[in-house]
Amino acid sequence: MQTNELLVMQGIHKTFPGVHALAAVDFTLRAGEIHALMGENGAGKSTLIKVLTGVEHHDAGHILLNGSEINAKSPHHAQSLGISTVYQEVNLCTNLSVAENILLGREPRRAGSIDWGAMNARARELLTWLDVDVDVRRSVGEYPVAVQQMVAISRALDIDAKVLILDEPTSSLTTLETEKLFAVLRRLKEQGIGIIFITHFLNQVYAVADRITVLRNGKLVGTYDAKALPRYQLVELMIGRELEELEDLGGLKKHFEPAPGQAPVLEAKNLGQVGTLEPLNIKLYAGEVLGMAGLLGSGRTETANLLFGVDDADSGTLAVGGKVEPNPGPLASIQRGLGYCPEDRKADGVVGALTVRENIVLALQASRGWFNYLDPRKQTEIANKMIQMLQISTPGPEQLMKNLSGGNQQKVILARWLATEPDVLILDEPTRGIDVGTKAEIQKLVLSLANEGKGCIFISSELDEVLRTSHRVMIMRDRKLVAELQGEDMNEQSIMEAIAGTGVSTEDTAAAAPQHAVAAGSAR
Repeated sequence: MQTNELLVMQGIHKTFPGVHALAAVDFTLRAGEIHALMGENGAGKSTLIKVLTGVEHHDAGHILLNGSEINAKSPHHAQSLGISTVYQEVNLCTNLSVAENILLGREPRRAGSIDWGAMNARARELLTWLDVDVDVRRSVGEYPVAVQQMVAISRALDIDAKVLILDEPTSSLTTLETEKLFAVLRRLKEQGIGIIFITHFLNQVYAVADRITVLRNGKLVGTYDAKALPRYQLVELMIGRELEELEDLGGLKKHFEPAPGQAPVLEAKNLGQVGTLEPLNIKLYAGEVLGMAGLLGSGRTETANLLFGVDDADSGTLAVGGKVEPNPGPLASIQRGLGYCPEDRKADGVVGALTVRENIVLALQASRGWFNYLDPRKQTEIANKMIQMLQISTPGPEQLMKNLSGGNQQKVILARWLATEPDVLILDEPTRGIDVGTKAEIQKLVLSLANEGKGCIFISSELDEVLRTSHRVMIMRDRKLVAELQGEDMNEQSIMEAIAGTGVSTEDTAAAAPQHAVAAGSAR
């Protein structure tokens, strides 16, 4: 081990039932280094950090800190070893003061009681070093997220952290707040602290990181010097390629061009949300599949949530069928002919304790209102029709949803929205975590729906299936729409270049774009 290697993780394995989450992963953090840990959703980043911090226990491998083997039994044990984590959702007691949060469990005492003067003085000393000027006696919940993150970092410093892990620390910060955080990280680096930086923002990685480690599908892709790794290559390493060939789509994908004067079935104008998504414009036409590509955290899901009304936009308008809804929400969206399959089907889609039938009719019943109850025989009829149409593998409609495989659960969620006969279907990662054959079935279904005249927004991390399924592709980066591709420009290289920020942006090509699309060039 080199003398400046602070943390060494060797051959880390971790399995969960049916999933090999980490397979022989190596990771090395040097003292006085900012090391970016990169990878798409499911790459293994979170599992690796959980193993390091004692949330999960690895099945095989070794972890060395300053040359001595460690095995954290819990996050508290990890902190005692000098490993501290600041999560995206800052873990603070918002009802307690800033000083109390920093020194919680380590309060200075005098005559058996808390020495408030000493505690406040110590908190001010730590925050002053981070160039933060706040009243440490006020509750931490009164301050913005940026200050709360500095409080969490101060707490880590007070426990003499050797390794500081920052998990998506800038997701809720403004540009100025992010720059201030980076200045703090550089100061910590100068003090010899090793920093693991997890983010999906490529520009931020190249702004502060010394080295980059890339994981994909639970395996180590490699570790690289940030200065020697072009952004385009980083995107390639993170995304990789599908090794198995998908079943042929059988000629279902046809050329699409809106008819002269055809109105979009869905149109967003300057739709955005401060801190979440930059205002963007979208036109979707009946019979079109509009793909959406970008790295995790680029704004894809945030866009879908705004379009369906899960989140409230604070700028712009959204029109469906030419009509603007002043206060769109999920129920209003369903009633206007929209369907939405969310990215996290387990958290936001699957109701495991209900039957397949109940899951399928859920959105349809909601659109009718709970006082206009759908007859049980009609429910069964609809469920059986969807089971047959989508070839859902289940003993029958009364099977509990939780007993189905992931792929069949995904089909049930699709059936839920098809039962509402939507005009627009928004699909966020509809094929994630399912087998290749089912992926092909879902892709065929999407194209069949488009051929029937429905408008589909298809979001996926897999560029291959975006290209196979979409007539036009939007590319998201850093929470904004950066390019739209169609025709000959719609290829994997152009998408990767746009994701990496080396292709032509929407601003560069807006003047030459047709009404419904902006073409991005492929020059590096």
